[in-house]
Amino acid sequence: MTPSARITGSGSYLPARILSNKDLEQIVDTTEDWIFSRSGIRQRHIAAEDEFTSDLALAASREALQSAGRSASEVDLIVVATTTADQVFPSTACLLQERLGIRGCPAFDVQAVCAGFLYALDVVYRYVATGASQCALVVGAETFSRILNWEDRTTCVLFGDGAGAMVVEASDSPGILSSHIHADGTYKDLLCVPVGVSTAYQEILNGRAYTEMQGKEVFRWAVSALGDAVIEVLTTNGMDKAEIDWLVPHQANIRIIKAIAKRLDLSMDQVVVTIDQHGNTSAASVPLAFDAAVKDGRIQSGDKVIFEAFGGGFTWGSMLVQI
Repeated sequence: MTPSARITGSGSYLPARILSNKDLEQIVDTTEDWIFSRSGIRQRHIAAEDEFTSDLALAASREALQSAGRSASEVDLIVVATTTADQVFPSTACLLQERLGIRGCPAFDVQAVCAGFLYALDVVYRYVATGASQCALVVGAETFSRILNWEDRTTCVLFGDGAGAMVVEASDSPGILSSHIHADGTYKDLLCVPVGVSTAYQEILNGRAYTEMQGKEVFRWAVSALGDAVIEVLTTNGMDKAEIDWLVPHQANIRIIKAIAKRLDLSMDQVVVTIDQHGNTSAASVPLAFDAAVKDGRIQSGDKVIFEAFGGGFTWGSMLVQI
Protein backbone atom coordinates (compact mmCIF):
# COMPACT_ATOMS: atom_id res chain seq x y z
CA MET A 1 0.00 0.00 0.00
CA THR A 2 1.37 3.41 -1.01
CA PRO A 3 1.68 5.65 2.08
CA SER A 4 -0.07 8.98 2.21
CA ALA A 5 1.87 12.20 2.74
CA ARG A 6 0.05 13.82 5.64
CA ILE A 7 0.60 17.31 7.05
CA THR A 8 1.08 16.75 10.77
CA GLY A 9 2.26 20.18 11.88
CA SER A 10 2.69 23.77 10.71
CA GLY A 11 4.47 26.89 11.84
CA SER A 12 5.19 30.42 10.71
CA TYR A 13 7.31 33.45 11.39
CA LEU A 14 6.95 37.13 10.52
CA PRO A 15 9.66 39.74 11.18
CA ALA A 16 8.90 42.23 13.93
CA ARG A 17 9.06 45.33 11.74
CA ILE A 18 5.72 46.26 10.19
CA LEU A 19 5.60 48.60 7.21
CA SER A 20 2.10 50.03 6.75
CA ASN A 21 0.62 51.65 3.68
CA LYS A 22 0.80 54.94 5.55
CA ASP A 23 4.52 54.42 6.05
CA LEU A 24 4.95 53.80 2.33
CA GLU A 25 3.44 57.21 1.58
CA GLN A 26 6.67 58.63 3.03
CA ILE A 27 8.89 56.43 0.84
CA VAL A 28 7.32 56.36 -2.60
CA ASP A 29 4.74 58.31 -4.63
CA THR A 30 1.60 56.48 -3.52
CA THR A 31 -1.26 56.67 -1.05
CA GLU A 32 -2.63 54.36 1.61
CA ASP A 33 -5.99 54.07 -0.17
CA TRP A 34 -4.44 53.50 -3.61
CA ILE A 35 -2.48 50.49 -2.35
CA PHE A 36 -5.39 48.92 -0.50
CA SER A 37 -7.96 49.46 -3.25
CA ARG A 38 -5.76 47.81 -5.87
CA SER A 39 -4.21 44.99 -3.84
CA GLY A 40 -6.08 44.44 -0.57
CA ILE A 41 -2.84 45.00 1.37
CA ARG A 42 -2.77 47.14 4.51
CA GLN A 43 0.68 46.24 5.82
CA ARG A 44 3.65 43.92 5.34
CA HIS A 45 6.53 42.67 7.51
CA ILE A 46 10.13 43.58 6.67
CA ALA A 47 13.17 41.66 7.87
CA ALA A 48 15.72 43.49 10.01
CA GLU A 49 19.10 44.29 8.47
CA ASP A 50 20.73 41.40 10.34
CA GLU A 51 17.85 38.97 9.70
CA PHE A 52 18.12 36.60 6.76
CA THR A 53 16.00 34.01 4.99
CA SER A 54 17.51 31.14 6.98
CA ASP A 55 16.62 32.94 10.24
CA LEU A 56 12.98 33.17 9.19
CA ALA A 57 13.01 29.55 8.03
CA LEU A 58 14.50 28.39 11.33
CA ALA A 59 11.83 30.07 13.45
CA ALA A 60 8.99 28.70 11.32
CA SER A 61 10.54 25.21 11.27
CA ARG A 62 10.92 25.03 15.04
CA GLU A 63 7.27 25.96 15.44
CA ALA A 64 6.16 23.38 12.86
CA LEU A 65 8.17 20.62 14.55
CA GLN A 66 6.66 21.51 17.91
CA SER A 67 3.18 21.50 16.35
CA ALA A 68 3.80 18.02 14.92
CA GLY A 69 5.28 16.70 18.17
CA ARG A 70 8.51 15.82 16.38
CA SER A 71 12.14 16.48 17.18
CA ALA A 72 14.59 17.70 14.57
CA SER A 73 16.42 14.37 14.79
CA GLU A 74 13.38 12.63 13.28
CA VAL A 75 13.49 14.69 10.08
CA ASP A 76 14.83 12.76 7.08
CA LEU A 77 14.31 15.34 4.31
CA ILE A 78 14.45 19.14 4.16
CA VAL A 79 13.15 21.11 1.17
CA VAL A 80 13.16 24.91 1.25
CA ALA A 81 11.33 27.02 -1.32
CA THR A 82 12.92 30.45 -1.68
CA THR A 83 13.83 33.07 -4.25
CA THR A 84 15.98 34.98 -1.78
CA ALA A 85 18.58 32.48 -0.56
CA ASP A 86 21.11 33.64 2.02
CA GLN A 87 24.01 32.71 -0.25
CA VAL A 88 24.64 31.53 -3.81
CA PHE A 89 25.60 28.29 -2.08
CA PRO A 90 25.27 26.33 0.13
CA SER A 91 21.51 26.14 -0.15
CA THR A 92 19.29 27.72 2.48
CA ALA A 93 18.10 24.19 3.24
CA CYS A 94 21.66 23.16 4.17
CA LEU A 95 22.04 26.25 6.36
CA LEU A 96 18.73 25.40 8.03
CA GLN A 97 19.79 21.77 8.46
CA GLU A 98 22.96 22.80 10.29
CA ARG A 99 21.09 25.17 12.59
CA LEU A 100 18.56 22.48 13.47
CA GLY A 101 21.40 20.11 14.33
CA ILE A 102 20.44 17.57 11.65
CA ARG A 103 23.12 15.63 9.76
CA GLY A 104 23.03 13.31 6.78
CA CYS A 105 19.54 13.65 5.30
CA PRO A 106 18.91 15.26 1.89
CA ALA A 107 18.51 19.05 2.06
CA PHE A 108 18.01 21.30 -0.95
CA ASP A 109 16.26 24.41 -2.23
CA VAL A 110 13.50 24.73 -4.82
CA GLN A 111 13.12 27.94 -6.84
CA ALA A 112 9.74 28.57 -8.44
CA VAL A 113 9.14 32.04 -6.95
CA CYS A 114 5.58 32.43 -5.60
CA ALA A 115 4.64 28.87 -6.60
CA GLY A 116 7.78 27.60 -4.91
CA PHE A 117 6.11 26.16 -1.84
CA LEU A 118 3.74 24.04 -3.93
CA TYR A 119 6.70 22.81 -5.95
CA ALA A 120 8.55 21.94 -2.73
CA LEU A 121 5.50 20.25 -1.23
CA ASP A 122 5.05 18.29 -4.47
CA VAL A 123 8.63 17.01 -4.15
CA VAL A 124 8.02 15.95 -0.54
CA TYR A 125 4.74 14.29 -1.52
CA ARG A 126 6.53 12.14 -4.09
CA TYR A 127 9.41 11.29 -1.74
CA VAL A 128 6.91 10.03 0.84
CA ALA A 129 4.83 8.16 -1.76
CA THR A 130 7.90 6.19 -2.85
CA GLY A 131 8.97 5.43 0.70
CA ALA A 132 12.09 7.59 0.46
CA SER A 133 10.98 9.85 3.34
CA GLN A 134 9.06 9.21 6.53
CA CYS A 135 9.21 12.66 8.13
CA ALA A 136 9.96 15.68 5.95
CA LEU A 137 10.29 19.36 6.70
CA VAL A 138 9.12 21.68 3.91
CA VAL A 139 9.58 25.44 4.20
CA GLY A 140 8.69 28.55 2.23
CA ALA A 141 10.85 31.49 3.31
CA GLU A 142 11.57 34.85 1.77
CA THR A 143 13.28 38.17 2.42
CA PHE A 144 11.70 39.54 -0.72
CA SER A 145 12.23 43.12 0.41
CA ARG A 146 15.90 42.66 -0.59
CA ILE A 147 15.02 42.42 -4.28
CA LEU A 148 12.62 45.37 -4.44
CA ASN A 149 13.24 48.78 -5.94
CA TRP A 150 11.83 51.07 -3.27
CA GLU A 151 11.36 53.80 -5.86
CA ASP A 152 9.05 51.62 -8.00
CA ARG A 153 5.54 51.95 -6.59
CA THR A 154 4.18 49.23 -8.87
CA THR A 155 6.18 46.53 -7.07
CA CYS A 156 7.52 47.68 -3.71
CA VAL A 157 4.04 48.14 -2.21
CA LEU A 158 3.05 44.53 -2.92
CA PHE A 159 5.65 42.34 -1.22
CA GLY A 160 6.74 41.43 2.29
CA ASP A 161 8.97 39.02 4.19
CA GLY A 162 8.07 35.89 6.13
CA ALA A 163 8.31 32.13 6.44
CA GLY A 164 5.94 29.20 6.77
CA ALA A 165 6.76 25.55 7.38
CA MET A 166 5.05 22.17 7.46
CA VAL A 167 6.00 18.73 8.73
CA VAL A 168 4.83 16.05 6.29
CA GLU A 169 4.84 12.41 7.38
CA ALA A 170 4.10 9.02 5.89
CA SER A 171 0.67 7.89 7.07
CA ASP A 172 -2.03 5.30 6.52
CA SER A 173 -4.63 8.10 6.71
CA PRO A 174 -5.48 10.37 3.76
CA GLY A 175 -3.26 13.40 3.30
CA ILE A 176 -2.17 14.97 0.02
CA LEU A 177 -4.70 13.57 -2.45
CA SER A 178 -3.27 15.02 -5.66
CA SER A 179 -0.72 17.57 -6.81
CA HIS A 180 -0.49 19.45 -10.10
CA ILE A 181 2.38 21.78 -10.98
CA HIS A 182 3.08 23.56 -14.26
CA ALA A 183 5.39 26.09 -15.89
CA ASP A 184 5.60 28.09 -19.12
CA GLY A 185 8.86 29.94 -19.73
CA THR A 186 7.33 31.79 -22.67
CA TYR A 187 6.17 34.42 -20.18
CA LYS A 188 9.54 34.79 -18.46
CA ASP A 189 9.78 38.56 -19.01
CA LEU A 190 6.40 39.51 -17.51
CA LEU A 191 7.50 38.94 -13.91
CA CYS A 192 11.20 38.63 -13.20
CA VAL A 193 14.43 39.88 -11.75
CA PRO A 194 16.25 40.42 -15.07
CA VAL A 195 19.85 39.81 -13.97
CA GLY A 196 21.69 37.05 -12.16
CA VAL A 197 25.09 35.83 -11.06
CA SER A 198 25.84 34.08 -14.36
CA THR A 199 24.46 36.61 -16.82
CA ALA A 200 25.29 40.01 -15.36
CA TYR A 201 26.95 39.88 -11.98
CA GLN A 202 28.32 43.41 -12.33
CA GLU A 203 24.82 44.79 -12.80
CA ILE A 204 23.81 43.16 -9.52
CA LEU A 205 26.54 45.15 -7.83
CA ASN A 206 25.23 48.26 -9.57
CA GLY A 207 21.75 47.74 -8.15
CA ARG A 208 19.73 46.25 -11.02
CA ALA A 209 18.71 43.06 -9.23
CA TYR A 210 15.15 44.18 -8.62
CA THR A 211 11.76 42.68 -9.30
CA GLU A 212 10.08 43.86 -12.51
CA MET A 213 6.46 43.16 -13.33
CA GLN A 214 3.97 43.90 -16.10
CA GLY A 215 1.02 43.98 -13.74
CA LYS A 216 -1.98 43.87 -16.09
CA GLU A 217 -0.66 40.91 -18.06
CA VAL A 218 0.33 39.02 -14.92
CA PHE A 219 -3.10 39.64 -13.37
CA ARG A 220 -4.95 38.38 -16.42
CA TRP A 221 -2.79 35.28 -16.76
CA ALA A 222 -2.90 34.47 -13.04
CA VAL A 223 -6.70 34.52 -12.83
CA SER A 224 -6.98 32.19 -15.80
CA ALA A 225 -4.20 29.77 -14.79
CA LEU A 226 -5.22 29.52 -11.15
CA GLY A 227 -8.87 28.98 -11.97
CA ASP A 228 -7.88 26.20 -14.37
CA ALA A 229 -5.54 24.70 -11.75
CA VAL A 230 -8.32 24.41 -9.19
CA ILE A 231 -10.64 22.84 -11.77
CA GLU A 232 -7.83 20.38 -12.54
CA VAL A 233 -7.77 19.29 -8.88
CA LEU A 234 -11.53 18.77 -8.79
CA THR A 235 -11.62 16.89 -12.10
CA THR A 236 -8.73 14.61 -11.15
CA ASN A 237 -10.40 13.65 -7.89
CA GLY A 238 -13.95 13.44 -9.27
CA MET A 239 -15.10 16.05 -6.78
CA ASP A 240 -17.71 18.76 -6.81
CA LYS A 241 -16.94 22.31 -5.72
CA ALA A 242 -19.33 21.86 -2.80
CA GLU A 243 -17.04 19.20 -1.31
CA ILE A 244 -14.21 21.69 -0.75
CA ASP A 245 -14.02 23.13 2.75
CA TRP A 246 -11.26 25.69 2.21
CA LEU A 247 -9.28 27.39 -0.52
CA VAL A 248 -5.83 28.55 0.61
CA PRO A 249 -4.60 30.70 -2.29
CA HIS A 250 -1.34 32.46 -2.93
CA GLN A 251 -1.72 35.90 -1.38
CA ALA A 252 -0.79 38.10 -4.34
CA ASN A 253 -3.78 40.38 -4.86
CA ILE A 254 -7.25 40.35 -3.34
CA ARG A 255 -8.80 40.94 -6.77
CA ILE A 256 -7.16 37.75 -8.09
CA ILE A 257 -8.36 35.82 -5.05
CA LYS A 258 -11.93 37.09 -5.42
CA ALA A 259 -11.96 36.38 -9.16
CA ILE A 260 -10.94 32.75 -8.55
CA ALA A 261 -13.52 32.33 -5.77
CA LYS A 262 -16.22 33.71 -8.07
CA ARG A 263 -15.22 31.36 -10.89
CA LEU A 264 -15.51 28.41 -8.49
CA ASP A 265 -18.74 29.62 -6.86
CA LEU A 266 -16.94 29.65 -3.53
CA SER A 267 -18.00 32.00 -0.76
CA MET A 268 -15.18 34.25 0.45
CA ASP A 269 -15.98 32.78 3.87
CA GLN A 270 -14.33 29.59 2.56
CA VAL A 271 -11.20 31.38 1.37
CA VAL A 272 -8.25 32.03 3.68
CA VAL A 273 -7.09 35.61 3.19
CA THR A 274 -4.04 37.05 4.94
CA ILE A 275 -2.84 39.46 2.27
CA ASP A 276 -4.10 42.47 4.22
CA GLN A 277 -1.65 41.70 7.03
CA HIS A 278 1.28 40.06 5.20
CA GLY A 279 1.30 41.33 1.62
CA ASN A 280 2.73 38.99 -0.99
CA THR A 281 5.41 36.89 0.73
CA SER A 282 6.15 34.82 -2.40
CA ALA A 283 7.06 31.21 -1.48
CA ALA A 284 6.03 31.82 2.14
CA SER A 285 2.52 32.91 1.15
CA VAL A 286 0.60 29.61 1.16
CA PRO A 287 2.13 28.08 4.32
CA LEU A 288 1.72 31.38 6.20
CA ALA A 289 -1.97 31.54 5.28
CA PHE A 290 -2.50 27.86 6.11
CA ASP A 291 -0.84 28.18 9.51
CA ALA A 292 -2.91 31.26 10.35
CA ALA A 293 -6.14 29.37 9.61
CA VAL A 294 -5.01 26.35 11.63
CA LYS A 295 -4.09 28.50 14.61
CA ASP A 296 -7.39 30.39 14.66
CA GLY A 297 -9.38 27.16 14.36
CA ARG A 298 -10.88 27.63 10.92
CA ILE A 299 -9.13 24.64 9.36
CA GLN A 300 -9.90 21.44 11.24
CA SER A 301 -8.85 17.81 11.01
CA GLY A 302 -10.69 16.07 8.18
CA ASP A 303 -11.22 19.24 6.13
CA LYS A 304 -10.53 19.13 2.40
CA VAL A 305 -8.32 22.05 1.40
CA ILE A 306 -7.08 23.28 -1.96
CA PHE A 307 -3.73 25.06 -2.15
CA GLU A 308 -2.96 27.09 -5.26
CA ALA A 309 -0.20 29.48 -6.29
CA PHE A 310 1.21 31.36 -9.26
CA GLY A 311 4.66 32.87 -9.74
CA GLY A 312 7.24 34.23 -12.12
CA GLY A 313 8.41 31.85 -14.78
CA PHE A 314 5.48 31.50 -15.17
CA THR A 315 5.05 28.74 -12.60
CA TRP A 316 1.76 27.64 -11.09
CA GLY A 317 0.08 24.75 -9.41
CA SER A 318 -2.65 23.36 -7.18
CA MET A 319 -2.95 20.63 -4.60
CA LEU A 320 -5.81 18.87 -2.82
CA VAL A 321 -5.13 17.97 0.80
CA GLN A 322 -7.18 16.28 3.48
CA ILE A 323 -6.11 17.61 6.85
